[in-house]
Amino acid sequence: MPLPAFPIKTRRLVLRRYAADDLDALHAVQSREDVTRYLYWGPRTREEVEKALAERIGLTALSVDGARIVLAVELAETGALVGDLTLFLVSKEHRTAEIGYIFHPDHAGHGYATEAAAELVRIAFDHLDMHRVVARLDAANTASSRLLERLGMRKEAHFVRNEYVRGRWADEAVYAMLASEWESAKTAEPFVRGLPGDA
Repeated sequence: MPLPAFPIKTRRLVLRRYAADDLDALHAVQSREDVTRYLYWGPRTREEVEKALAERIGLTALSVDGARIVLAVELAETGALVGDLTLFLVSKEHRTAEIGYIFHPDHAGHGYATEAAAELVRIAFDHLDMHRVVARLDAANTASSRLLERLGMRKEAHFVRNEYVRGRWADEAVYAMLASEWESAKTAEPFVRGLPGDA
């Protein structure tokens, strides 16, 4: 599936491809326990982050089911890397994509994650013509649940202790939005604030 041209600018952020010189900034995010608490993997060493960065740089297309791209999110004003976004192609036939995001806690409370995730949803629906966008997360991650609800996504499922993750049984929550629901959601906050070209 043809992707939009990057970088993409929102009101305060730049969404772009990863580059080799992002290693230090990515390590600063992925090495933290409070960042990885609800992820499948724990804090990463510099060597592990170096491998993860090389993988991110190599992800350039959504050509087959299961493919993904990962975008760096930086502040437009300073160029500081504050997090990243992932877009998965779940099914080309069924026009379904999945979104994911990781943000540095030092930049929490400013709405950056919501602004960036809103743009990722816009790409999925308006550019890639998806029928459905989903998000899966550890149900204990209430901050992430609130973000998805701000985007207008609805909770579709709560699976109890269905995955054994890093030494514990974890519940999984699933959120989703249809293209028809997106048409209503994108005219309201936070989408209006986050879309490119907005003042």
